[in-house]
Amino acid sequence: MSALDKHLKNPYLPSWEYIPDGEPHVFDGRVYVYGSHDLFNGWVYCLGDYVCWSAPEEDLSDWHYEGVIYRKTQDPDNREGDQCLYAPDVTRGPDGRYYLYYVLDHQDIVSVAVCDSPAGQYAYYGHVHYPDGTLLGMKPGDDPQFDPAVLTEGDSTYLYTGGVCFRFEKEKGGAMGTRLDKDMLTVLEGPVFVVPSAKTSRGTGFEDHEFFEASSIRRFGDLYYFVYSSVWMNELCYAVSPTPLGRFTYGGVLVSNCDYGIGGWKERSKKTTVGGNNHGGLVEAAGQRYIFYHRHTNGTEFSRQGCMEKLAVLPDGSMPQVEMTSSGGAPFEGRGEFPAYLACNLFWEDLHLDRQAPGRPRITQDGRDGDREEAYAAGITDSVTLGFKYFDCRGVRRITVYTRGYAGGRFEVRTDLGGEALGSIPLAFRNQWTPFTAEIPVPDGVQALYFTYRGPGSAMLRSFILE
Repeated sequence: MSALDKHLKNPYLPSWEYIPDGEPHVFDGRVYVYGSHDLFNGWVYCLGDYVCWSAPEEDLSDWHYEGVIYRKTQDPDNREGDQCLYAPDVTRGPDGRYYLYYVLDHQDIVSVAVCDSPAGQYAYYGHVHYPDGTLLGMKPGDDPQFDPAVLTEGDSTYLYTGGVCFRFEKEKGGAMGTRLDKDMLTVLEGPVFVVPSAKTSRGTGFEDHEFFEASSIRRFGDLYYFVYSSVWMNELCYAVSPTPLGRFTYGGVLVSNCDYGIGGWKERSKKTTVGGNNHGGLVEAAGQRYIFYHRHTNGTEFSRQGCMEKLAVLPDGSMPQVEMTSSGGAPFEGRGEFPAYLACNLFWEDLHLDRQAPGRPRITQDGRDGDREEAYAAGITDSVTLGFKYFDCRGVRRITVYTRGYAGGRFEVRTDLGGEALGSIPLAFRNQWTPFTAEIPVPDGVQALYFTYRGPGSAMLRSFILE
């Protein structure tokens, strides 16, 4: 087992697994992640059945596959499997059982499944409804239900829904909160709007960061924290309230899946990878708070992977935006071999980015969905940069890259995106993974590493070695 195997890293699951919309929850000392399920080379969002992964609360590098917990054909409205299971959430109910809330992609109502254990076999349970039996989302005047998030306190469960609230949307009011009875299905209160859409945001403090989709809810201390994707789509923001159904107050941005808004080493408006929709949640594990989110891979929006970052909590309770990293926060030991799929930055010169497309710079893999093929970086043409963060380097004097493809140029290596290259590694055309090495001293200390390709052709990068 290498040191890398016992370190947080992004993506945190194996590189062949595609679980976006991750909702982490601590149950009995383990963190369970519930998300939707994309496929490698998928053609739309969320094609797979729900699966679950878990890790010890004290070691979020040690993820265990719990298997399929709910199949899309188990819903009685989807026996043919022609609807996809969108982003779910799970809560432990008053009876000690676990309840999974979800929405099918062609419906505006919330379905529920139940299980006796966090990651067992869930069984269909019913739909959320009003006391008269009308389904939530079907009553005249109801907004469509989407992206459910749930929190149980005592005999009440609070359900948060809503979404796809574009800036131009004239009908949807934002995120809604609803209180459910202890049967986990019957509406007792609401729905009420708790976070505004662009339509209703004037004067609220949410301007320019209004609710788009991706509801997530947690309680820390005396405050309720609502995480959501804003109208920018790439960022996850948070809002706080002293009551679960009170009007929430805007808190700030937690993370962007293209580092939009992060300054210092770049302009805040520049992006470090092609962004896209985002969804995730907060968790506090072993005293440390994390934000889970997802990135886009394979030159498409339909093969998303889960990532997580450590958060700082300031004395006033606020949580500043964190940048995307390869290491999940704390630096890797700067020695050994590191796979290229850990790249947290992937862009053209001057941070120029384009839309997702199969031939463009991307993280991808060989084989088909489900094949346990380690991912790599492809589409690396002239001026493309891959950034990896961070490494605690001590005495690094040589760097080796494993590449393949018709690429006769070189990789320039930097620790500062705007600085001079520390050195370069010449490449040659190869049809299989081949090592190329150069003597490149890396300054001691915690460093980012940027590999910029210069030259003709298109390279693929599997990994690099620091020694």
